[in-house]
Formats: sequence, C-alpha cells, structure tokens
Amino acid sequence: MPSPLNAANPLNFDLIAFDWDGTLFDSTNIIVRCIQAAVRDVGGTVPSDEAAGYVIGLGLMQALAHAAPDVPQDKYPELGARYRHHYVTHQNDLSLFDGVLAMLAALKARGHLLTVATGKSRHGLDEALHAVELKGRFDGSRTADETAGKPHPRMLHELMEEFGVSADRTLMIGDTTHDLQMALNAGCASVGVSYGAHESGAFGALKPRYVAHSVQQLHDWLARYA
Repeated sequence: MPSPLNAANPLNFDLIAFDWDGTLFDSTNIIVRCIQAAVRDVGGTVPSDEAAGYVIGLGLMQALAHAAPDVPQDKYPELGARYRHHYVTHQNDLSLFDGVLAMLAALKARGHLLTVATGKSRHGLDEALHAVELKGRFDGSRTADETAGKPHPRMLHELMEEFGVSADRTLMIGDTTHDLQMALNAGCASVGVSYGAHESGAFGALKPRYVAHSVQQLHDWLARYA
C-alpha cells in the first residue's frame, strides 16, 4: 500500500481511470438480465447469472459471444440488436451508485485528471453521461468500439498518451478482473471494487492496491492514498 500523501507529493496519481458499469453506475443486474433475454430471443442456451456477469466490461460482441457460445456467428448481429433493445428498455432505471458524485467532485477539486475506460460503446457511454448529468466531470474517455477491448491495455495507453501521464502516475479502478488485468498489462496501479460484476476473491492475483467494498470506502482510500 502506498504511503499517505505528504506536502512534497500532493498527488500520488495524476490520472485516474474509472470503469463505468458496476464501478460508477449501478447497472450490473440489469446488464445480466439483458444478456440473458437477448440470448433467449435468438434461441441460444441462456447463460447463468455468473456467466452473464463475467463478461461485463468486455466489448459488446466479445461479451455476447462468450456468454452464448452456442449461438452461430451469423446470428451475432441479431443478438447484439436484441441486447440493445432490452437495455434501452431499462436505461432509465439505472443510476450512479450513492456517493459517486461527491467522490468525483472531491477528486476533481484536488486536481486529478478523471477519465473513463469502459467496455461500452461510444454511443452508449455518451448516452449514459448525458442521462446522469455527468458531462464535464471527466477529462477524457475511451470505449471498446473505438480502441481495443479489455483486458488489452490500449485504452489506458491512449489516455496516458493523450494527457502526457506515465504509467506509474496512472490508477485504474474497476469491478472486474478484466479491468485489473488491463491495468497490469498497461503497467498501471489498480484498485478493485467488490460491489460490481465479479467476485473480489479473484482479484488478488492481479495485485490491486486495495479492494473497496463500497463507494464510501473507495472515496476514503482515494482521499488518503491517491
């Protein structure tokens, strides 16, 4: 665990990259249900909650292909369309986790660069940012459809290059092993959160600095160590 902040080093990390679904946005359960409904619609074997949850954070088609291995490739466009249909139906039911806005405001006030690195599409992220009135709170973002999907490190590499920040000054925060593996692949530090899609028992091998069990715990850790 890094040392607490001191006057000579006011920030341990200049750039903080957040995953979206399951980390900032309380959407895990609805995404699982939408994946299952989409697979059911095209006649595939409906994945379990665990199997559907595992693919959260990957790019959409990569996720659906993994969750529904018996669906033939020629049905992938239909599968993706059915997922989007179900997700849009529930989009207004989604919200930020309690405490996220206060945490982001505090980090912004301290001078951190705040970014998003997500498996969502650009359209999907922009819609979410608009819906929850977060425009202007983030300095940059990368989505799976405009770069490589997780756990490939390209998202983080592009964000670091955009802002001129080195890997040792970058922190990735996410709720899945895909997020933490991406940070490892990029040479960055990471923090996991246990309240999202993946069981935190699998996080240890990926060497996160900390695992937060609530947004308040995450906020407290970042206030002290970021």
